[in-house]
Amino acid sequence: MEWLIVAALLALGVCAAAWWLQERLIFFPQPIVSISHLPARAVPLEVIVADGARVRGWIVGGATVPAPAVIYFGGNAEEASWTLAETRWPREWTIVAVNYRGYGASEGLPGEREITADALAIYDSIVRREDVDRKRIVVFGRSLGTAVAARVAAERPVAGAILVSPFDSLTAIGSKHYPWLPVSLLLRHRFDAISVATRIRAPLLAIIGDADSIIPPRHSRALFDAWAGPKQWRVITGADHNDISSFAEFWDGVVRFLEDREKP
Repeated sequence: MEWLIVAALLALGVCAAAWWLQERLIFFPQPIVSISHLPARAVPLEVIVADGARVRGWIVGGATVPAPAVIYFGGNAEEASWTLAETRWPREWTIVAVNYRGYGASEGLPGEREITADALAIYDSIVRREDVDRKRIVVFGRSLGTAVAARVAAERPVAGAILVSPFDSLTAIGSKHYPWLPVSLLLRHRFDAISVATRIRAPLLAIIGDADSIIPPRHSRALFDAWAGPKQWRVITGADHNDISSFAEFWDGVVRFLEDREKP
């Protein structure tokens, strides 16, 4: 009987630790190590969000005015400046990348509610710019950022959404990686993308690595199947979670999807 009590206490202790420390298991804020990799056209961007915090990133202007725009939402361990250094972004498009709270130079602490509200504030600030075509804004999410991008697409008018390594919900992914934990009971930051996908009518490009070791393709497929708008499913053979954007097929798909939305 004593060993049962000990086992129960250990289980409760593990659950309590998971409850209190879950932010450290979900969010991995990255500092700005350098900005020398940023393109010369990159201009600092600061958005003051609802609670007064300042989230910071950059905007790289497109070749035309007003230009179509991509708003980028990165992964849980990503500092946003690096995506702006990618040379394969179409020059006709304005690219916006802002670090989550606690990442880079952004103020505050990350959390699902805060990050989602900030994403909507970022969209609202971009849509008001005279150098951006408000009818041609595409949200681009990667990994954790796919749930953020999906929420923006559900709440604001967008011309399209590009989701790289998307997932149905963080509850489902957490249950896969921690099957010995009651994740559905413990998780505060659920990032439940599938619940909003059914009301998104914007076109979707989903890009999947068939060797993804973090987000199994079946979880990506669940979100894709729930998406209400027109959609494309693009599988990159041999791509894992962190190297998917190094494949030429990845950027071929991104550029083609954006080109289809360049005309007003």
